[in-house]
Amino acid sequence: MAVSWLMQANEYEALLKERVLDRIDLSYDICDDDIQEIINRELSILSKDEHILFKDRMLLGERVFNSLRKLDVLEDLLKDDEVTEIMINGYDTIFIEKNGKLIKADVGFTSKERLDDIIQIIVSANNRIVNESSPIVDARLEDGSRVNIVLEPASVKGSIVSIRKFPKTPMTMGRLLEFGAINKEIADCMKRLVEAGYNIVVSGGTGSGKTSFLNALAEYIPKDQRVITIEDSAELQLFTVDNLVRLEARNSNLEGKNQITIRDLLKTSLRMRPDRLIIGECRGAEALEILQSANTGHDGTCSTLHSNSCKDALSRLEVMTMMAGEEMPLNAIRQQIAAGIDIVVQLSRIRDGSRKLIEISEIDAFENGEIKLNTLYRFYELEEIDGKVTGEWRRESDLKHQGKLKRRGLTL
Repeated sequence: MAVSWLMQANEYEALLKERVLDRIDLSYDICDDDIQEIINRELSILSKDEHILFKDRMLLGERVFNSLRKLDVLEDLLKDDEVTEIMINGYDTIFIEKNGKLIKADVGFTSKERLDDIIQIIVSANNRIVNESSPIVDARLEDGSRVNIVLEPASVKGSIVSIRKFPKTPMTMGRLLEFGAINKEIADCMKRLVEAGYNIVVSGGTGSGKTSFLNALAEYIPKDQRVITIEDSAELQLFTVDNLVRLEARNSNLEGKNQITIRDLLKTSLRMRPDRLIIGECRGAEALEILQSANTGHDGTCSTLHSNSCKDALSRLEVMTMMAGEEMPLNAIRQQIAAGIDIVVQLSRIRDGSRKLIEISEIDAFENGEIKLNTLYRFYELEEIDGKVTGEWRRESDLKHQGKLKRRGLTL
């Protein structure tokens, strides 16, 4: 697009939008096809007067349609498969993650009011409410992309929207192998652990690929098992599971009532005869229910949490279990963790922007008031060439957990 056109694009868009709105009959519910027909007609007239090139005319028509019926400037970013995350810092500042790198997008909303309109479209489609008195909300787009919204006054300089795009193709172990996130030996190891019903926690930082990895693990779940997923916002894509129940938490209403928490869903899920429980993310007091279910015969439980290492993941589980408000000694909590959780998988986004599995550890034993970890595999960086980090996974030790793991007869 020529520089001169870029300078005039917003002006043309505003003019065309004004003409289209003047032609819309608000006495009936107009459909998308009717809107598109009006846009094409007015665009044809405008292009003759202003001598707009055909390719620019098509782009202009698409922008106006998106601003009237869809998510405005977000539409093109959502269609771009290379964009994995969209971060809106106020109406005129948008950053995107592309190929693991953050860059500033060359688009923005026309006004604060327009961004607020788009926010209301998103949350209303999820039957949720966001306003000044309740300025924080989680939602999702029609394609499943996760959305977090923070309004003023919680946000100092305008509305903040973070969109984690939903992959069009579900993540599999095969794709993780292609991306170099794991190797064949790691994939075989995880397959045997999942099939044997080990209770697995996937740990990592923000954007490290925890949910994607959980999706990939699900392909190893035996086909004859009943699986229940529990999430704040439904993201998991378990297309390989036939007997699947998906549960989603719900925020409270304006009166502060009718909230459905992860803990509520966990408690009721145990009455649904699950073979496997998959909790999208453990963030707080629900950790107690996760440990209790893992310790009462529900093998194969999987969840994710935010942490920097396998050891830190166990510390976070301790803290979150304490948040449940139960008067439990620390040693009792650690015993519950050691008995209920079998494997911790640590993921990380390394400095070149790629995501990798960097450690697999088993919970070996609870001794002298401490949980002992046994590292099975670890990723070691070797060199960096043209900004790309290379490395290898090394087997540190064999699976040696005593008790129920040993009785399953699985050796690596």
